[in-house]
Amino acid sequence: MRRRAAFTLVEMLLVLVILATLAAIVIPKMAGRSQQAKVTAAQSQISSIELALDAFEVDNGYYPKTGALNDLIDQPAGASNWRGPYLKKGVPLDPWGNNYVYEYPGKHNANGYDLMSPGTDGRAGTDDDLTNWDRK
Repeated sequence: MRRRAAFTLVEMLLVLVILATLAAIVIPKMAGRSQQAKVTAAQSQISSIELALDAFEVDNGYYPKTGALNDLIDQPAGASNWRGPYLKKGVPLDPWGNNYVYEYPGKHNANGYDLMSPGTDGRAGTDDDLTNWDRK
């Protein structure tokens, strides 16, 4: 009688347990990195939009009105010194697919503007918001 060389059921189950244990350790660490990468990307985008807003203000003598981030891309009426577009690829969405919220004059930056991402939940005024006035 010949004996076949193959894995037994116990050996297969042992391999599956080891793989499941490794996945339980690695996946949460990678998920946390993904979220941190999105936060870092949003902070970087906020900084880029701030630079564009400041360049717009230097050229025109005023900041765009509340909600008018498209003025960084398309020349607004009456902006004779406009030197844009100030953002090369348009106004980005935040990493969660939400629009950035822009207010001028700012409620938190009285002499400037407020710029924020509503964060993962997409709602302004919650703990996950990323702003230009509360950098920790």
